[in-house]
Amino acid sequence: MDGEFDKERFLKEFGGDYGYPNAPHNIDQIRANDFKRLNDVVYLDHAGATLYSESQMQDVFMDLSSTLYGNPHSQSSCSVTTSDIVGEVRQQVLSFFNASPKEYKCIFTSGATSSLKLVGETFPWSRESNYMYTMENHNSVLGIREYALRQGAAAIAVDIEDITESDAMSGKKSGIKIVPHTVQRRGEADCGKIDETSETYNLFAFPSECNFSGLRFNLDLVNSIKEGSCQIPGTFPTHSGHWMVLIDAAKGSSTCPPDLSKYKADFVVVSFYKLFGYPTGIGALIARNESVKLLKKTYFSGVAASIADIDFYQRRDGVEEFFEDGTVSFLSIASLHHGFKVLNTLTMPAISRHTSSLSSYVRNALLKLRHENGNFVCTLYGINDNEALFDSIGPVISFNLKRPDGSWFGYREVEKLASLSNIQLRTGCFCNPGACAKHLGLSHSDLVSNIEAGHVCWDDHDILNGKPTGAVRVSFGYMSTFEDAMKLLKFIKSSFVPQMTHNIPGDIPYSATEGIERTSRYFLKSITVYPIKSCAGFSVGSWPLSNTGLLHDREWLLKSFSGEILTQKKVPEMGLISTLVDLKLGLLIVESPRCKEKMQIELASAQCIGKREVMEIHSRRYEVGGYWNEIDIWFSNAVGRPCTLVRSYAVQNQTRSNREQCIVGMCRDFETRLNFVNEAQFLLLLEESVSDLNNRIRSKLRNSSLNQPAEVNPMRFRPNIVVSGGKPYAEDGWKILKIGESNFKSLGGCNRCHMINMTSTAGTVQRSNEPLATLASYRRLKIAVPMSQGKIYFGILLRLCDFIDQDAWISVGQEVIPNTD
Repeated sequence: MDGEFDKERFLKEFGGDYGYPNAPHNIDQIRANDFKRLNDVVYLDHAGATLYSESQMQDVFMDLSSTLYGNPHSQSSCSVTTSDIVGEVRQQVLSFFNASPKEYKCIFTSGATSSLKLVGETFPWSRESNYMYTMENHNSVLGIREYALRQGAAAIAVDIEDITESDAMSGKKSGIKIVPHTVQRRGEADCGKIDETSETYNLFAFPSECNFSGLRFNLDLVNSIKEGSCQIPGTFPTHSGHWMVLIDAAKGSSTCPPDLSKYKADFVVVSFYKLFGYPTGIGALIARNESVKLLKKTYFSGVAASIADIDFYQRRDGVEEFFEDGTVSFLSIASLHHGFKVLNTLTMPAISRHTSSLSSYVRNALLKLRHENGNFVCTLYGINDNEALFDSIGPVISFNLKRPDGSWFGYREVEKLASLSNIQLRTGCFCNPGACAKHLGLSHSDLVSNIEAGHVCWDDHDILNGKPTGAVRVSFGYMSTFEDAMKLLKFIKSSFVPQMTHNIPGDIPYSATEGIERTSRYFLKSITVYPIKSCAGFSVGSWPLSNTGLLHDREWLLKSFSGEILTQKKVPEMGLISTLVDLKLGLLIVESPRCKEKMQIELASAQCIGKREVMEIHSRRYEVGGYWNEIDIWFSNAVGRPCTLVRSYAVQNQTRSNREQCIVGMCRDFETRLNFVNEAQFLLLLEESVSDLNNRIRSKLRNSSLNQPAEVNPMRFRPNIVVSGGKPYAEDGWKILKIGESNFKSLGGCNRCHMINMTSTAGTVQRSNEPLATLASYRRLKIAVPMSQGKIYFGILLRLCDFIDQDAWISVGQEVIPNTD
């Protein structure tokens, strides 16, 4: 892809819509002046949270530093100032939705979710009520059904279908058909006595724009529901009574807010950080005046009058004050003014056209991508839905990627590689389970099977039973550029559309044993022991073996007071803690630049607290013991947070459920005794493989402007054993190896994560993209092996073949004899 040529073609097609040609500043000026912090980062999760501009924050700071805002529940001058700005911003919010203050009120909340919760808990539910919601809805909208079901109402998820009928006058007449799913009810609902003469109220909820697919619902649906002109099958429970409509505009408002002068929804919810990035923790419920009067709020805080010792209070006349508990977040509300200023300067139609030009371009480019065998690379979701039901599609693209053989790339693999390329995107179901299941074609049995397999939000189970459990989502914001789109497309093409059909040295798409020189000789170069999980290790010339690996290796760990296991991924300072085991003195000696004194811990357990407990880590149960307070205080100071030191004394078998879920070829080391390691007793690196990696990094950096270290030390990978000799990556094909008198079995490659990108220099921890970014370019498993595709392997995992019942040692300089058969 030639960038200039592609941009020229893009501007020829979208130049009138892209870049704000009629605004005071064009898109290139906006990015250069207001988003310098992005640097080389491509941010494509605007559906999750868009970005604030630098000028916006400067205006906020100037406002707050020059204006005295006081609590609005007073009559002082600074309080009046606050009341005035809160009133102005309320009007600004209503104007944004083209809502007349004569018809609507703006009630500030902590966010869209809080607004939805407010409607759910105060809505006048009865046993005759129905809560109907489209399948394409956020979990926060689904949560309203808990209030409905508890009060005896029916809850029904529905699909919307278009009906086109012949009409004698106009030829064709379009209509909407509602197709309900299973009706949900709870028999134990506590509704109290029913007033037979009272009105029945029903609630229908849908998003203005689906945050999964980007589909924008036709807002004529508001009038169709309220007027009762939708077709509903006769088997549907009673749908008499008064219908009210709720629009979740949290996503859609960032580019196309609903016009409430045309589509008079009863309730609309919004979160302002999705519009202009700052402030967070503030949203609004836009409620129609006649509808909000029906809401039944129980709790009160701010009222006109109340008496402490009798059952009496008097509401304020203002709807807003009654539904806003306590003092509103007035400084955040004052800050909203400066966010709206940004949007008003650009105008919402221009923002919509700008973001749509980018998403349309990327969507079309992804649809054209093919593998060498002609198979499509991308499956996009939402592009084939009925145009009569959906006005358009927003600046959101959800998709999954396929290999040439038709199997799926996991979305976590895409996210991991994108992060290495400085591309920030979103993966999963985006808290929209209905849309996710609908677009991915997941049945109820699929969903239940996935849950039983342990799949939950934000885990790594991206492919189960051959089907994706979620998708990749990219979304554009008002400050997104063509260059962002091009970097995304280049990343997808280079990472997931292979142009070569043969292997290159070090590449492991098919067979790890090709090209291995079986006549080479190998020698043990170094031995490293890591007594405390995720802390620095120490090198030795020789060391005894035990039935858990190297003696005392990963025998200790640090955990927080809440029970969380601490590692360098979350606590990089752990890498600054040096360790040494002195076998003659019987001591574990630790040092930290944050602590003045060394800590010496006796191996004989004299400092341990007598009581032991059982911990479960990585599906294994360990018998562990803690230490006296002085040791925990030392480590808490070393890592900068409260923690405790724990020692392993015995490991029990893994839990049965995980044993049963083992996949042949993928279960690491469940049958071997382990200390606090993630996967296996030993990690082995070949020195020549590290040298080859360094050559690739140096070559890469010579051709770029990146300022990163060009040399990676083998210790960056935290190996126990480094071997020298032979060709790079020969270790991939080793099955069994012998060191001295001890035999070891290979358990396969070691999957690498971002932890290898951290280095400790002069007492500080630094992060970069290397060496993982380079490894990802040639050490990624590219065939569809269950639970392994996309993993980046470097080094191999080992376990002892024989039970150690005598004095067994390994020493630097010993010959390593591998067997590849």
